[in-house]
Amino acid sequence: MQGKIALITGATAGFGEACALTFAAAGYHLIITGRRKERLQELQQQLEKTYHIHVKPLAFDVRDRAAVNEALGSLDDSWRRVDVLVNNAGLALDLSPVDEGNPDDWDTMLDTNVKGLLYMSKAVIPWMKARKQGQIVNIGSTAAKTVYAKGNVYCASKAAVDALTQGMRIDLLPYNIKVTAVHPGAAETEFSLVRFKGDESKAKDVYKGFTPLSAKDVADVVFYCCSLPPHVCINDLVLTPTAQANAYYIHR
Repeated sequence: MQGKIALITGATAGFGEACALTFAAAGYHLIITGRRKERLQELQQQLEKTYHIHVKPLAFDVRDRAAVNEALGSLDDSWRRVDVLVNNAGLALDLSPVDEGNPDDWDTMLDTNVKGLLYMSKAVIPWMKARKQGQIVNIGSTAAKTVYAKGNVYCASKAAVDALTQGMRIDLLPYNIKVTAVHPGAAETEFSLVRFKGDESKAKDVYKGFTPLSAKDVADVVFYCCSLPPHVCINDLVLTPTAQANAYYIHR
């Protein structure tokens, strides 16, 4: 199998699915992960048929360290030549004052957004170190930069992604591995529907009165960061709709 390989987590929807489409269109072979096995298989068939690439679907939850290690450990050497790891799997749950928050929601956000990213990175980094090349893109959020009311734990989880990205960048300098954080603002995906646990009315209200980012907008930026010359690394990038200044200020 010739050509570059990208591993994308949370590929069943939103930014992850859009990244899969964008990298596939550029000729990358893909390892796509997510919890929804049928959706992964549908995406595999679509990408292989459309772009004539190889796609390896791996269904597991990034929160489960044993499942991460088992799934990635099952890959043979031809798939371990990962050029790009996109740590995209993440979510927000609810909007509540910290004293009214649901600890189960906290666990889900922290285990997915922070620990899942760590588990995936720890599994893939040795492959990149051995080849002394590669790039890791961690999907953060404007919530990493500006804390907003009732966003407490979600904001903390994305601030952790920001800090981890900086730490990874330093630790991996001797191995010629790029590490990039991409922090999107308001983007109309399943994000708000998940946050409000299926309440479509609340989810739609988030994007009223302005034009939000699309998943493709974010995927295009991620791909750009991965398409630069070997000596160029974007360390930290924030993108928002034109109507949004940060996680708090949106002109509607």
